[in-house]
Amino acid sequence: MEQSGGALTVSAIADRLNWFSWRLNRLALLGATFSVAIMLAAAGWQVIARYILNQPPIWTEELARFSMVWGGLLGASCAYRFRRDPNLFPDALETSGLRGLVFSLIRSFGVLCFILPILWFSFLGLGADPARSYIARLAGRQTETMDLPMVVFGIAIPLAFAVILFHVLADVATALANLRNRK
Repeated sequence: MEQSGGALTVSAIADRLNWFSWRLNRLALLGATFSVAIMLAAAGWQVIARYILNQPPIWTEELARFSMVWGGLLGASCAYRFRRDPNLFPDALETSGLRGLVFSLIRSFGVLCFILPILWFSFLGLGADPARSYIARLAGRQTETMDLPMVVFGIAIPLAFAVILFHVLADVATALANLRNRK
């Protein structure tokens, strides 16, 4: 670990953030894969039960829908980390130096403008009241057919966006470290 006067260097901080970001990404990728597998199994069983057994279970559609949400959101966080997310200037991702830092900051600013309000209202409602937050409202609701709290499925939104936030921090730290290393 690089240290300068007892303090961590930008490169060391970027390395730690990237290490943790890639671990989070691996977990998100496993979660997305598992969610898609559950979705396919639920939808497959729904088709078999409906057209072959003539007795479709009522819970499979809801399970498939919620699994799709989990898979899509966790997959979106992975796409951001792998830099496979939609962007207007794909060549800017490969730019280095001061220009690369500027592009990284602009990209991060755009992402933060989108995810910070989502995270804010997930945990704090209007007037910074946690009782009016998205999670608090879901805690009092049940799913229609599976008799589970809605928070089990709704927590996917703030979780996926928190992972993206961590990826953004790792990207900015890496861009800063790359700029410093070039000097």
